[in-house]
Amino acid sequence: MVETQPSLAIKLGKLELPYPTLMGSGCYGSGEEFAQFTDLRKIGAVVLKSVTRLPRVGNPTPRLVHTPAGMLNAIGLQNPGIDWYLEHEVPKYGRRPWRVIGSVAGFSVDDYAYVCERLAARDEIAAIELNISCPNVASEGETFACDPNLTAKVVRTCRGLTDKTLIVKLSPNVTDITAIAFEAEAAGADALAVINTVRGMAIDVDTWHPRLGNVTGGLSGPAIRPIAVLAVYEVARVVTIPIVGQGGIETTRDALEFLLAGATAISIGTANFTDPRVPERIVEELREYLLNRNLASIGEIVGKANVGFATAHEYEGDQG
Repeated sequence: MVETQPSLAIKLGKLELPYPTLMGSGCYGSGEEFAQFTDLRKIGAVVLKSVTRLPRVGNPTPRLVHTPAGMLNAIGLQNPGIDWYLEHEVPKYGRRPWRVIGSVAGFSVDDYAYVCERLAARDEIAAIELNISCPNVASEGETFACDPNLTAKVVRTCRGLTDKTLIVKLSPNVTDITAIAFEAEAAGADALAVINTVRGMAIDVDTWHPRLGNVTGGLSGPAIRPIAVLAVYEVARVVTIPIVGQGGIETTRDALEFLLAGATAISIGTANFTDPRVPERIVEELREYLLNRNLASIGEIVGKANVGFATAHEYEGDQG
Protein backbone atom coordinates (compact mmCIF):
# COMPACT_ATOMS: atom_id res chain seq x y z
CA MET A 1 0.00 0.00 0.00
CA VAL A 2 1.36 3.46 -0.93
CA GLU A 3 1.61 5.48 2.29
CA THR A 4 2.67 8.81 0.81
CA GLN A 5 1.24 10.98 -1.92
CA PRO A 6 2.31 9.66 -5.34
CA SER A 7 4.78 11.80 -7.24
CA LEU A 8 3.62 13.59 -10.36
CA ALA A 9 7.09 14.99 -11.05
CA ILE A 10 8.58 14.52 -14.49
CA LYS A 11 11.76 15.34 -16.33
CA LEU A 12 12.14 16.62 -19.91
CA GLY A 13 15.85 16.64 -20.63
CA LYS A 14 17.33 18.85 -17.91
CA LEU A 15 13.97 20.42 -17.14
CA GLU A 16 12.42 19.08 -13.96
CA LEU A 17 8.75 19.87 -13.32
CA PRO A 18 6.55 19.12 -10.30
CA TYR A 19 3.58 18.18 -12.50
CA PRO A 20 3.23 16.61 -15.97
CA THR A 21 0.90 19.35 -17.24
CA LEU A 22 2.10 21.96 -19.71
CA MET A 23 -0.03 24.81 -21.02
CA GLY A 24 0.05 24.89 -24.81
CA SER A 25 1.75 27.71 -26.67
CA GLY A 26 -0.59 30.61 -27.35
CA CYS A 27 -3.35 29.15 -25.17
CA TYR A 28 -2.42 30.39 -21.69
CA GLY A 29 -0.64 33.70 -22.13
CA SER A 30 2.27 33.69 -19.71
CA GLY A 31 0.08 32.18 -16.97
CA GLU A 32 -0.59 35.34 -15.02
CA GLU A 33 -3.77 36.00 -16.99
CA PHE A 34 -5.32 32.93 -15.33
CA ALA A 35 -4.23 33.64 -11.75
CA GLN A 36 -7.70 34.78 -10.65
CA PHE A 37 -9.28 31.54 -11.90
CA THR A 38 -6.94 28.75 -10.82
CA ASP A 39 -4.03 27.81 -8.57
CA LEU A 40 -0.99 28.36 -10.75
CA ARG A 41 1.19 26.48 -8.28
CA LYS A 42 -0.43 23.34 -9.67
CA ILE A 43 0.72 23.66 -13.25
CA GLY A 44 3.88 22.14 -14.64
CA ALA A 45 4.91 24.93 -17.00
CA VAL A 46 3.54 27.46 -19.45
CA VAL A 47 4.73 27.33 -23.05
CA LEU A 48 4.77 30.91 -24.27
CA LYS A 49 3.40 32.04 -27.61
CA SER A 50 5.90 31.54 -30.42
CA VAL A 51 8.17 34.49 -31.11
CA THR A 52 9.94 35.30 -34.37
CA ARG A 53 12.98 37.35 -35.33
CA LEU A 54 10.92 40.29 -36.57
CA PRO A 55 7.46 41.53 -35.47
CA ARG A 56 4.51 39.96 -37.26
CA VAL A 57 0.98 41.36 -37.57
CA GLY A 58 -0.44 37.91 -38.27
CA ASN A 59 -3.08 36.79 -40.74
CA PRO A 60 -6.13 38.76 -41.86
CA THR A 61 -9.33 38.32 -39.88
CA PRO A 62 -11.44 36.30 -39.21
CA ARG A 63 -8.86 34.11 -37.49
CA LEU A 64 -11.07 31.77 -35.49
CA VAL A 65 -13.93 29.46 -36.42
CA HIS A 66 -15.72 27.22 -33.94
CA THR A 67 -16.32 23.67 -35.14
CA PRO A 68 -18.57 20.93 -33.68
CA ALA A 69 -15.69 19.42 -31.70
CA GLY A 70 -12.93 21.97 -31.69
CA MET A 71 -11.65 25.19 -33.18
CA LEU A 72 -9.99 26.32 -36.40
CA ASN A 73 -7.42 29.06 -36.00
CA ALA A 74 -5.15 30.95 -38.34
CA ILE A 75 -3.41 33.52 -36.15
CA GLY A 76 -0.33 33.66 -38.32
CA LEU A 77 2.30 33.92 -35.56
CA GLN A 78 1.31 37.41 -34.52
CA ASN A 79 4.01 38.60 -32.09
CA PRO A 80 6.11 41.68 -31.32
CA GLY A 81 9.45 40.18 -32.41
CA ILE A 82 12.33 39.01 -30.26
CA ASP A 83 13.80 42.48 -29.48
CA TRP A 84 10.58 43.86 -27.95
CA TYR A 85 9.86 40.51 -26.32
CA LEU A 86 13.19 40.37 -24.49
CA GLU A 87 12.93 43.96 -23.30
CA HIS A 88 9.29 44.10 -22.22
CA GLU A 89 7.99 40.56 -21.55
CA VAL A 90 10.78 38.22 -20.48
CA PRO A 91 11.87 40.25 -17.40
CA LYS A 92 8.47 39.56 -15.81
CA TYR A 93 8.80 35.78 -15.96
CA GLY A 94 11.55 35.43 -13.37
CA ARG A 95 9.28 36.77 -10.63
CA ARG A 96 6.67 34.06 -11.06
CA PRO A 97 6.51 30.73 -9.19
CA TRP A 98 5.80 28.65 -12.28
CA ARG A 99 8.19 27.73 -15.07
CA VAL A 100 7.91 29.22 -18.55
CA ILE A 101 9.13 27.62 -21.76
CA GLY A 102 9.98 29.90 -24.67
CA SER A 103 8.69 29.00 -28.13
CA VAL A 104 10.69 29.83 -31.25
CA ALA A 105 9.34 30.14 -34.80
CA GLY A 106 11.14 31.14 -37.98
CA PHE A 107 11.29 31.01 -41.74
CA SER A 108 14.92 30.00 -42.15
CA VAL A 109 17.47 28.06 -40.13
CA ASP A 110 19.18 31.35 -39.37
CA ASP A 111 15.89 32.73 -37.98
CA TYR A 112 15.57 29.83 -35.57
CA ALA A 113 19.20 30.09 -34.52
CA TYR A 114 18.99 33.82 -33.89
CA VAL A 115 15.83 33.71 -31.77
CA CYS A 116 16.74 30.49 -29.97
CA GLU A 117 20.17 31.75 -28.90
CA ARG A 118 18.83 35.05 -27.59
CA LEU A 119 15.87 33.52 -25.78
CA ALA A 120 17.91 30.69 -24.26
CA ALA A 121 20.42 33.19 -22.88
CA ARG A 122 17.80 34.49 -20.45
CA ASP A 123 17.58 32.88 -17.02
CA GLU A 124 13.82 33.51 -16.93
CA ILE A 125 13.32 30.95 -19.71
CA ALA A 126 13.46 27.37 -18.41
CA ALA A 127 13.52 25.57 -21.77
CA ILE A 128 12.96 26.14 -25.47
CA GLU A 129 10.23 24.80 -27.75
CA LEU A 130 11.06 24.77 -31.46
CA ASN A 131 7.83 25.32 -33.39
CA ILE A 132 8.95 23.89 -36.72
CA SER A 133 5.61 24.20 -38.48
CA CYS A 134 6.70 27.33 -40.36
CA PRO A 135 7.49 27.34 -44.10
CA ASN A 136 11.18 27.63 -44.93
CA VAL A 137 11.60 30.50 -47.39
CA ALA A 138 15.00 29.11 -48.42
CA SER A 139 13.40 25.82 -49.48
CA GLU A 140 10.56 27.19 -51.61
CA GLY A 141 8.19 27.37 -48.69
CA GLU A 142 8.39 23.76 -47.59
CA THR A 143 7.52 23.42 -43.93
CA PHE A 144 10.40 22.38 -41.67
CA ALA A 145 8.25 19.82 -39.89
CA CYS A 146 7.36 18.09 -43.17
CA ASP A 147 10.92 17.22 -44.13
CA PRO A 148 13.22 15.03 -41.99
CA ASN A 149 16.35 16.75 -43.32
CA LEU A 150 15.03 20.26 -42.64
CA THR A 151 13.90 19.17 -39.19
CA ALA A 152 17.35 17.77 -38.42
CA LYS A 153 19.07 20.89 -39.72
CA VAL A 154 17.17 23.35 -37.53
CA VAL A 155 17.36 21.12 -34.44
CA ARG A 156 21.08 20.46 -34.86
CA THR A 157 21.78 24.17 -35.31
CA CYS A 158 19.82 25.17 -32.22
CA ARG A 159 21.32 22.27 -30.22
CA GLY A 160 24.70 23.85 -30.77
CA LEU A 161 23.53 27.14 -29.28
CA THR A 162 22.09 26.12 -25.92
CA ASP A 163 22.30 23.47 -23.23
CA LYS A 164 18.72 24.12 -22.16
CA THR A 165 16.08 21.53 -22.89
CA LEU A 166 14.95 21.62 -26.52
CA ILE A 167 11.38 20.46 -27.16
CA VAL A 168 10.58 20.03 -30.85
CA LYS A 169 6.89 20.38 -31.77
CA LEU A 170 5.94 18.01 -34.58
CA SER A 171 3.23 18.47 -37.19
CA PRO A 172 0.60 15.78 -37.90
CA ASN A 173 0.35 17.03 -41.48
CA VAL A 174 2.94 14.57 -42.78
CA THR A 175 2.92 11.10 -44.31
CA ASP A 176 5.08 9.54 -41.59
CA ILE A 177 5.54 11.46 -38.34
CA THR A 178 7.90 8.79 -37.00
CA ALA A 179 10.55 9.64 -39.60
CA ILE A 180 10.48 13.29 -38.50
CA ALA A 181 10.60 12.28 -34.83
CA PHE A 182 13.57 9.98 -35.39
CA GLU A 183 15.59 12.72 -37.11
CA ALA A 184 14.70 15.28 -34.44
CA GLU A 185 16.00 12.98 -31.72
CA ALA A 186 19.16 12.16 -33.67
CA ALA A 187 19.82 15.88 -34.17
CA GLY A 188 19.74 16.57 -30.44
CA ALA A 189 16.16 17.15 -29.33
CA ASP A 190 15.58 16.48 -25.63
CA ALA A 191 11.82 15.97 -25.99
CA LEU A 192 9.08 16.04 -28.63
CA ALA A 193 5.70 17.76 -28.50
CA VAL A 194 3.21 15.56 -30.38
CA ILE A 195 1.17 17.02 -32.12
CA ASN A 196 0.54 20.52 -33.53
CA THR A 197 -2.84 21.36 -35.10
CA VAL A 198 -4.33 19.51 -38.08
CA ARG A 199 -4.89 21.50 -41.29
CA GLY A 200 -8.51 22.28 -42.08
CA MET A 201 -10.93 24.85 -43.44
CA ALA A 202 -14.54 25.97 -43.19
CA ILE A 203 -16.77 27.60 -45.84
CA ASP A 204 -19.63 30.08 -45.38
CA VAL A 205 -22.47 28.61 -47.41
CA ASP A 206 -24.27 31.97 -47.61
CA THR A 207 -21.38 34.06 -48.94
CA TRP A 208 -19.60 31.17 -50.69
CA HIS A 209 -16.31 32.30 -49.18
CA PRO A 210 -13.87 30.58 -46.81
CA ARG A 211 -14.65 31.56 -43.21
CA LEU A 212 -11.00 32.20 -42.29
CA GLY A 213 -9.19 35.22 -43.64
CA ASN A 214 -6.26 32.94 -44.35
CA VAL A 215 -8.57 30.40 -46.08
CA THR A 216 -7.02 27.47 -44.18
CA GLY A 217 -6.21 27.02 -40.51
CA GLY A 218 -5.24 24.57 -37.82
CA LEU A 219 -7.88 22.40 -36.17
CA SER A 220 -7.50 21.83 -32.42
CA GLY A 221 -9.72 20.48 -29.66
CA PRO A 222 -11.26 17.05 -29.00
CA ALA A 223 -11.81 16.40 -32.72
CA ILE A 224 -8.11 15.71 -33.16
CA ARG A 225 -7.52 13.71 -29.96
CA PRO A 226 -7.62 10.23 -31.58
CA ILE A 227 -5.15 11.46 -34.22
CA ALA A 228 -2.85 12.80 -31.51
CA VAL A 229 -3.02 9.67 -29.35
CA LEU A 230 -2.09 7.53 -32.35
CA ALA A 231 0.82 9.86 -33.18
CA VAL A 232 2.14 9.59 -29.61
CA TYR A 233 1.73 5.81 -29.73
CA GLU A 234 3.69 5.55 -32.98
CA VAL A 235 6.39 8.09 -32.11
CA ALA A 236 6.98 6.44 -28.73
CA ARG A 237 8.02 3.29 -30.57
CA VAL A 238 10.87 4.95 -32.49
CA VAL A 239 12.38 7.46 -30.04
CA THR A 240 13.72 7.17 -26.51
CA ILE A 241 13.35 10.82 -25.49
CA PRO A 242 10.27 12.03 -23.57
CA ILE A 243 7.11 12.98 -25.44
CA VAL A 244 4.69 15.78 -24.54
CA GLY A 245 1.30 14.51 -25.71
CA GLN A 246 -1.11 17.18 -26.89
CA GLY A 247 -4.27 17.48 -28.94
CA GLY A 248 -7.77 17.83 -27.53
CA ILE A 249 -7.11 17.07 -23.86
CA GLU A 250 -10.08 18.21 -21.75
CA THR A 251 -10.33 15.66 -18.95
CA THR A 252 -8.17 13.38 -16.84
CA ARG A 253 -9.27 10.39 -18.89
CA ASP A 254 -8.03 12.20 -22.01
CA ALA A 255 -4.68 12.86 -20.31
CA LEU A 256 -4.42 9.22 -19.26
CA GLU A 257 -4.84 8.08 -22.86
CA PHE A 258 -1.74 10.05 -23.84
CA LEU A 259 0.29 8.86 -20.85
CA LEU A 260 -0.62 5.23 -21.46
CA ALA A 261 0.29 5.64 -25.14
CA GLY A 262 3.79 6.75 -24.18
CA ALA A 263 3.72 10.47 -23.30
CA THR A 264 5.75 11.58 -20.28
CA ALA A 265 3.82 14.85 -20.04
CA ILE A 266 0.65 16.29 -21.49
CA SER A 267 -0.08 19.76 -22.83
CA ILE A 268 -3.48 21.46 -22.58
CA GLY A 269 -4.45 24.01 -25.19
CA THR A 270 -7.95 24.74 -26.48
CA ALA A 271 -9.66 23.55 -23.29
CA ASN A 272 -8.11 26.49 -21.38
CA PHE A 273 -10.27 28.90 -23.37
CA THR A 274 -13.49 27.45 -21.97
CA ASP A 275 -12.33 26.31 -18.52
CA PRO A 276 -9.00 27.54 -17.12
CA ARG A 277 -9.38 25.17 -14.17
CA VAL A 278 -8.89 22.09 -16.36
CA PRO A 279 -5.10 21.83 -15.69
CA GLU A 280 -5.53 22.04 -11.90
CA ARG A 281 -8.36 19.50 -11.96
CA ILE A 282 -6.34 17.05 -14.06
CA VAL A 283 -3.41 17.23 -11.63
CA GLU A 284 -5.66 16.50 -8.66
CA GLU A 285 -7.43 13.65 -10.44
CA LEU A 286 -4.19 12.10 -11.73
CA ARG A 287 -2.94 11.91 -8.14
CA GLU A 288 -6.21 10.29 -7.09
CA TYR A 289 -5.93 7.82 -9.98
CA LEU A 290 -2.46 6.76 -8.83
CA LEU A 291 -3.55 6.50 -5.21
CA ASN A 292 -6.48 4.26 -6.12
CA ARG A 293 -4.06 1.90 -7.87
CA ASN A 294 -1.35 1.98 -5.20
CA LEU A 295 1.12 3.53 -7.62
CA ALA A 296 4.00 5.66 -6.32
CA SER A 297 4.63 7.85 -9.36
CA ILE A 298 3.21 8.95 -12.68
CA GLY A 299 6.08 7.15 -14.38
CA GLU A 300 4.50 3.82 -13.53
CA ILE A 301 1.74 4.30 -16.11
CA VAL A 302 3.74 5.91 -18.93
CA GLY A 303 3.59 3.75 -22.05
CA LYS A 304 1.72 0.90 -20.36
CA ALA A 305 -0.68 0.57 -23.31
CA ASN A 306 2.21 0.53 -25.77
CA VAL A 307 4.13 -2.75 -25.93
CA GLY A 308 6.76 -1.22 -28.23
CA PHE A 309 7.34 1.57 -25.74
CA ALA A 310 7.64 -0.81 -22.82
CA THR A 311 10.49 -2.70 -24.45
CA ALA A 312 12.42 0.27 -25.79
CA HIS A 313 12.25 3.00 -23.18
CA GLU A 314 13.46 3.84 -19.74
CA TYR A 315 11.31 6.41 -18.03
CA GLU A 316 13.32 9.44 -16.89
CA GLY A 317 10.89 10.98 -14.45
CA ASP A 318 10.78 10.94 -10.69
CA GLN A 319 10.30 7.32 -9.67
CA GLY A 320 9.72 8.18 -6.04
